[in-house]
Amino acid sequence: MNATQWLVFIGIIQVIHFLGTWKLYVKAGRKAWEAAIPVYNAIVLMQIINRPKWWVILLFIPIINLLMFPVIWVETIRSFGRTSLLDTWLVILTLGFYIYYVNYMLDVKYVENRSLQPQSVAGEWVSSIVFAVVAATLVHTYFIQPYVIPTGSLERTLRIGDLLFVSKFHYGARTPMTAVAAPMVHDTLPVLNIPSYLRKPQIPYFRLPGFKDIKRKEIVVFSWPADTVRRFHKREAGVKKPIDKKSNYVKRCVGLPGDSLQIIDGYVHVNGKQLELPDRAKPMYQHVITVDNNINNYTRLFGRENFRGRVMQVPIGVLDKQNADEIINKTSLNEIKRDTSFVYYSGNITDQRIANFLEVKTVSNMAIFNIVEEDAKKFESEKGIVMIDRFIEKAKNSRVFPQDKSHAATVDNFGPIYIPKRGTTIPLNVSSLPLYKKILKDYEDNTVEVRGNQVILNGSVADTYTFQQDYYWMMGDNRHSSEDSRIWGYVPENHIVGTPIFIWMSVDNFMNASGTGTNYPWKWKPRWDRIFTTVNGTGEPVSYFKYFLMALAGWFAFDFFRKKKRNKS
Repeated sequence: MNATQWLVFIGIIQVIHFLGTWKLYVKAGRKAWEAAIPVYNAIVLMQIINRPKWWVILLFIPIINLLMFPVIWVETIRSFGRTSLLDTWLVILTLGFYIYYVNYMLDVKYVENRSLQPQSVAGEWVSSIVFAVVAATLVHTYFIQPYVIPTGSLERTLRIGDLLFVSKFHYGARTPMTAVAAPMVHDTLPVLNIPSYLRKPQIPYFRLPGFKDIKRKEIVVFSWPADTVRRFHKREAGVKKPIDKKSNYVKRCVGLPGDSLQIIDGYVHVNGKQLELPDRAKPMYQHVITVDNNINNYTRLFGRENFRGRVMQVPIGVLDKQNADEIINKTSLNEIKRDTSFVYYSGNITDQRIANFLEVKTVSNMAIFNIVEEDAKKFESEKGIVMIDRFIEKAKNSRVFPQDKSHAATVDNFGPIYIPKRGTTIPLNVSSLPLYKKILKDYEDNTVEVRGNQVILNGSVADTYTFQQDYYWMMGDNRHSSEDSRIWGYVPENHIVGTPIFIWMSVDNFMNASGTGTNYPWKWKPRWDRIFTTVNGTGEPVSYFKYFLMALAGWFAFDFFRKKKRNKS
């Protein structure tokens, strides 16, 4: 739904409201025409139902208004004496159209000074719950959203089992684009496991003003651009989702709009300079570790959870140079040249032409581990460690963005590429098209085709293109275990959600053994040193949990003595 369609939709709502309420306005001592003026009619209605005028603001906040409309419908009929439980259910189940029946078919009288207090305990509970849901949805949608780290793409910076508060107001809250959706849930209704939203109508993208822009190296939460999964960690047919109902991802922003980005041997270079990460960042890389006996004796040292597989050793000294080069270039993606005497890699040789003349064996003293670089340097001095080599993927492939043979690369050697900036015009041709095709088609709604050596954009030949929004490049600190922009490309500005600011809980054993779902809470083990720590900043994170407990104890003590003193008086 574009802006014009949205205005038409609002106009239709205003007509429906006028036709269904104008007689009630008159019976309340107002003029009939007051029911027809947008915004003003809502202000007048608040006076009629004896509710505060600031409620009008809630009626124009997406998602919040869906909760407020039933409240207004009920308050309206109650202001004209229809207070029974049947009336309440009728107005809700008919989506407010029961008001038409009250307006035209019943001879009702306006109750000017009706009591606003609930008439029963049940009514009081309902009122409290409605208020709590509206307040919580307002905070959740526009200010702070809880988020959990379900994957290890940012290990050891943010860890699986970290429960975060994500700020939406730092960059400016993105107003919901899905007009009809259940509050306080994302894309799936719990228990029922069905979509929590209707795909139509869609509200045009809009972002409230923020107090800062995204900075390079900041950790950002965003809607996963490539998301077509109905449920995380479950293989099934893909679905097309609205932007704001796509799965939330968290990565580090390493490239801003207008940047030139290149990855050289695993290190990110921006505008020709290597990117220096903040001191709190803990980038992890796969390392091939060689020991003087059996590698099993060292798995505890390197962390069993960091084990990535056995290394297989292939002698090549008996081969001529041509065959040796063939092994290096055509073995599995995880191959790595150690020195002039052999090659090692994890996995199996799938090219039968190579396998026919190779003797492949698994060695007991070598394995691949995924560890932080600074830890790798410490381990080098451990007794029994022969060598630690950082893994670098060198065999070019088309599994990386943009999944095109003409732009083959690896996750460790990639680019350079240009990160699109709004208003920037680039040359467009058959060679550059794969890099920007998804932007043109999916993010900026153009039709694209190729005829011979020409690019046809919206039915016309095009040799340039001007971007309509900004884009970002997001990567995980766990460089060899992160599906990020290196795989699915740019993150559009309208996919940005916010930035994590606070870890309020952190637990080990959060995921089950298979890594496909959440473990039972009683199996969680708190990481006390991470609870109540900030995400951003410099230096080692400091836990404020004990200070929180002290403040909480102080409040309870104050409240206890305050009540005791009040009871005495």
